[in-house]
Amino acid sequence: MGGSSSLLPQEALGEYQELTFLNKQEILLAYKRFSELLPREQRENACSVRVPKSQILTLPELRANPFQHRICHVFSTSEDGDDSMSFEDFLDMLSVFSDAATSDIKSRYAFRIFDFDDDGVLDGKDLEKLVNCLTGQGEEARLSSIEMEQLIRNVLEESDIDKDGTINLSEFQHVISRSPDFVSTICAFRCSSVVFSYTLGSSLSKQ
Repeated sequence: MGGSSSLLPQEALGEYQELTFLNKQEILLAYKRFSELLPREQRENACSVRVPKSQILTLPELRANPFQHRICHVFSTSEDGDDSMSFEDFLDMLSVFSDAATSDIKSRYAFRIFDFDDDGVLDGKDLEKLVNCLTGQGEEARLSSIEMEQLIRNVLEESDIDKDGTINLSEFQHVISRSPDFVSTICAFRCSSVVFSYTLGSSLSKQ
């Protein structure tokens, strides 16, 4: 493959193949797409620079994703907290969203994306934000406070095995194993049936 992708060292290419669920072609395509998000003068050093979150969000796959900000936050390793991405961050994101990634990996990252306050559990506030992301910000789409409370109560009754008022990773994965379409299930009466594909099923690397 020509262009910027040819600048990816063969040694690094082999290492990325070992560490991700992506094949050689997918990694080279990822490098090309990442490089194109950078100013021309920085593209030769794509492996050592970070792309701002604002640029990452221009990707069509993320632009239409209701969890776009959470995805950038979860996969970014920026010490500045700006959710910018290095090439390896970008590659990790594509790897998790690839068809080859295991269900265990996908569910772990989905859990982190839904954990809006990053406290390691999904509580009522996380579930409320999750539902709001899926239904949109319009008044017509939003659930009433009574509907929201009932929905959260139902979700916790189904998922909170130890009855501590939250859903931990183990409980989340247990629910996923029984119902892979977990998110659309909990929001069935108001949410789109394709919502779970936003976080677990979409493969950014296919573009």
